[in-house]
Amino acid sequence: MSGDHDEGYRGPATLVLGGETVDVEVLLDARHEPFDGRLHWSGRVAAHPRLTALLGSRGGTAEVRTPGHAAVGTLSEPDVWDRFRITGTGRPPFALDGPPPPETD
Repeated sequence: MSGDHDEGYRGPATLVLGGETVDVEVLLDARHEPFDGRLHWSGRVAAHPRLTALLGSRGGTAEVRTPGHAAVGTLSEPDVWDRFRITGTGRPPFALDGPPPPETD
């Protein structure tokens, strides 16, 4: 992802909802929100027939697993292309870049 304060992940993920797992593709982003002092992450889950069958036209809560990371997020209802938006706060389900290196003269 781009930007001075954005971090992200694009790739394979596993969603765990109601004891079922669904392998999906995701595009996720994280941003520190200065108004509440928390890290917020969000993104899109690519359309997947099994996910649509499990959730129908409603959203839900799911654990998002990416290689080496996991977090719980909230899925919205699907858009017209059967993609789901997912949001969460706290540590995201992907690696964060470290702090920027100190500036040198």
